Amino acid sequence: MDLSADGICFGLDRALDVRSFVTYLRLLGREELAALLAERMTSEEIIACVDELTGLLKKHLSEAEYHRHFLQDQDAS
Repeated sequence: MDLSADGICFGLDRALDVRSFVTYLRLLGREELAALLAERMTSEEIIACVDELTGLLKKHLSEAEYHRHFLQDQDAS
């Protein structure tokens, strides 16, 4: 399932889109990059990004999945 950064490609087929998106999110979530990007974004951009991502989480995850996978709350039922 691992894909290198130079293999990221969207729009060819669903399987590659999923693999590319997973890799993209992993790259985006690296501590140094996240801190650099957050420092350069405006407060409005940060809020818009969080709102969009939160909306996607609510749309695609159950409450239990949200707690287990996003918050990493292993005690969630």
